[in-house]
Amino acid sequence: MFPDDCIQSIVGSANWWTKNEEQELCRGALIFAFAPHVDQVPYTFEPVGRTDASRHDSAILRVAPLSVNQPLKKIDLPVAAMPLLGGEVWAAYRAKKRPCLVIGSNNPAVDQALIRGTPKNSTAPTVLVAPYYGVDRDGRRAGYKPEFVERVRHCEYPQFIWDRLPVTGGPNESILRLDHLQPIGAHYNSYKLSEFKLSNGAIEIIDELVHWLIWGGVDADSLIALYRGEIEATFGS
Repeated sequence: MFPDDCIQSIVGSANWWTKNEEQELCRGALIFAFAPHVDQVPYTFEPVGRTDASRHDSAILRVAPLSVNQPLKKIDLPVAAMPLLGGEVWAAYRAKKRPCLVIGSNNPAVDQALIRGTPKNSTAPTVLVAPYYGVDRDGRRAGYKPEFVERVRHCEYPQFIWDRLPVTGGPNESILRLDHLQPIGAHYNSYKLSEFKLSNGAIEIIDELVHWLIWGGVDADSLIALYRGEIEATFGS
C-alpha cells in the first residue's frame, strides 16, 4: 500500500490505518466534514431591502467581500432569520466535503451548573481536525506537482503529510494539511465517521509532526529525525 520512502514505512503499511471498531470520534479517526477554503477572501451578506414590506422573515441581500480592516456597518433592516448581535457579521466561505483527520480528542464535558443561562456556543464541544487534499491532477482537482509530492513524502515540511487513504472513490494519494487545523462541532450533523482510524504508532508520528509545526523542531532521537536521516542518506539533502 505504501512505498518504502514514506513516513508510513516506520510503522509498516499494514500498521498505519486500522478499523475503528468502536465507531468513536477519537484521536486519529478518519472522518468526513465540510472544510472551508481558508486562503479565500470570505464574503458577507447585508440585508438591503425586502421582497415584501410586511414580512420580516425574508430580505434582499447584498453579497460583498469581507475584510478585517473595514468598519462594521450598522444594519438598519432587521431580518428575523438573520439576527445579529453587536460586533457580529454574517460571513460565508467556500467549503468542500473532505476527508479529515481528528487531531484532538473529545473535550471533557462542562458541568451544566457552571454554564446555565449562557449561550450554548460559549462552551459547545468541538474537536480539532486537519483536512486532506487530493494529490491527483485531473479535471476535478488541481492536485500537486510530482516534485512537490516527493518532497512531502520525504517529510521535508511539517505542515504537509503524504498519505493513501483507506476509502474508495477518492484520489490515489492525499496530502494532510496540519496548517489547516480547525475546529468542527462535535454534533453528529457536523461530521461523518469512516470505518478507519490511525494506529497508535501512526498517531505517535502525527504528534511529532504537530510538535515540529508548532514548536519548530523535533528531538534528535525522534522517529521523524531518524527517518529524515535515512532519507538524506539515500536521496541527499
